[in-house]
Amino acid sequence: MRSSALTIILFLSFLLPAAGIKPDKRIEQKAIKYLKEETIKRADLALKEKPVTVTDSVCSRSAGGKHDFYSEADYSWPDPANPGGPYINRDGMTYPGIFTAHRYAMIRLSQIIGSLASAYKITGDEKYVEAAFNHLKAWFVDTATMMNPSLLYGQAIIGRNTGRGIGIIDTIHLMEVAQGILVMENAKCIDRKLLEAIKSWFSDYINWLLTHKYGNDEMNTKNNHSTCWVMQVASFARLTGNEKVLDMCRKRFEEILLPGQMAVDGSFPLELSRTKPYGYSIFNLDAMSMACLILSDSKNDLFSFRTGDGKTLKKGIEFLYPYVADKSKWTYNHDVMHWDEWPVAQPFLLIGAYEFGNKEWFETWKRLEHFPTGSEVIRNLPVRNPLLWLN
Repeated sequence: MRSSALTIILFLSFLLPAAGIKPDKRIEQKAIKYLKEETIKRADLALKEKPVTVTDSVCSRSAGGKHDFYSEADYSWPDPANPGGPYINRDGMTYPGIFTAHRYAMIRLSQIIGSLASAYKITGDEKYVEAAFNHLKAWFVDTATMMNPSLLYGQAIIGRNTGRGIGIIDTIHLMEVAQGILVMENAKCIDRKLLEAIKSWFSDYINWLLTHKYGNDEMNTKNNHSTCWVMQVASFARLTGNEKVLDMCRKRFEEILLPGQMAVDGSFPLELSRTKPYGYSIFNLDAMSMACLILSDSKNDLFSFRTGDGKTLKKGIEFLYPYVADKSKWTYNHDVMHWDEWPVAQPFLLIGAYEFGNKEWFETWKRLEHFPTGSEVIRNLPVRNPLLWLN
């Protein structure tokens, strides 16, 4: 009898991780309470902001037109041995002379929409929605100011290429724009034709990401770039109701991202081998956590997904958490830049606490910086308004 009972217990213990844990709604309510005042304060400031799009800044080095997003490779520098020649790579070291105006305009849009949509979610006041859609119209619909739904000229390297697939990572900052639209889309004040036009832009961008060589190049990279490709494509697909693309992203997470990037101890070897192993590990775990959150629903639970050799998202959080709670424990190389600026209130901490009911992760998330000001941290923290994503 004892042997049979033990067998049943062991069998059930094997099944429980696959069954998943229901999200802890108390964590969500605590997060709302903790961030509510500052969120509304920032949204009220955002009510006064005017739209700024890619058409407000032009770089003479761009091979594109007025409506094309343009950025330059962060780690590409002038060659001292060949002044005026093609730029050379210095991994992890950001060249201060790159063109960043379009990137920061997009980050600004993300911050504005994220704040306004979060305030609307908390208060139900449609003044935040009306303000948000002025910016959305300018970026995605107004033919005088809109951005083209492609990224042909992202992360260009002077003297070498006019754009690269790797530049697609710049549009992770459209994720909270897409999520903000989802949060606000049922507001009574919305012009339904405008809403559909905005969604059409995102559908066009998904199509470009799936069919252009640059999109395929980025999708098939081996590190955080491929994670961010899945994360943002999933976000845009959820906005547009593209179930086929969502299923494709789930398959890539289960068959390529998690098994290919995570070691059995929960670390990310490809990130640990870089010149910024700490920041890149955090960034990739944030992206994987967000991909799980976006792609999980009543029929698909990626938080419970486990590879044949035992890799899970939870294992990734368990590996990195001690080094985020106490960075002095980090045993790997220090980042060559911005070491002192990490960590902040990383999304994986809140998502992990929410999905797995871990109060310690939540308390660590609470005590870290929620509104960082450093440009490099902001650039690598596309999810800055977590209230948009819970529930």
